[in-house]
Amino acid sequence: MYQSTSYLIAVDTKKTLFNGMYINPSQPTFSYRTAKYHGKELLLIGGGDHKTGQPSCYQDTYGILEQEAKKFYPNCEVLYRWNTRDCISLDKIPYIGQYSSTMTNVFVGTGFKKWGMTLSNVAANIITDNICGKENKYAYLFSPSRLKPIKNRDEMKNVLIQSTNSLILNKFKSANMSFDEIKNDSGSIIEIQNDKIGIYKDPNGKIYAVKPICTHLRLFTFLE
Repeated sequence: MYQSTSYLIAVDTKKTLFNGMYINPSQPTFSYRTAKYHGKELLLIGGGDHKTGQPSCYQDTYGILEQEAKKFYPNCEVLYRWNTRDCISLDKIPYIGQYSSTMTNVFVGTGFKKWGMTLSNVAANIITDNICGKENKYAYLFSPSRLKPIKNRDEMKNVLIQSTNSLILNKFKSANMSFDEIKNDSGSIIEIQNDKIGIYKDPNGKIYAVKPICTHLRLFTFLE
């Protein structure tokens, strides 16, 4: 599997909103729904997807969502921004069922590809039937042991290339920006004494610094 990052904004449209949840059929894909918060009915817009770890800019993430909001509600106000990561399998079908033939009492449900509300229900039904010894006619479709990466060579190749770049090659690339070039409310990788540092300046110029190394490698340092 690989991780995919997507972004959401909560918008005060200052107008009466629609009922329901919607997603557009074209690219780029956006989802639209409403939520009540502190007495206000807010519009939630999601999208701006990309593989986690790939370089991205504000305009292609939160920016594209804000542009979408302004298209329908020119006088709206963006109140909140956040992002999330989802697991996606190479063949885009979740892994649901028995973890392996050697761990018969362990079950897995993952790779919901951003459709967690729907596919978690599918997982609950299949795994419940597994535990109760009932046959589920859909179980074979989602079997965690079904995958043969060779069936999706293009995606497998992309994952291997990205992993190689992220975990090995990018560590040897030189930073292409200096500290003074980083504007407020933006960030970049810079070099300090031959060591790469991730720098972010908030809208007020407050500086945050991190070691740009995957936290799963237990090599993460936060400096303020």
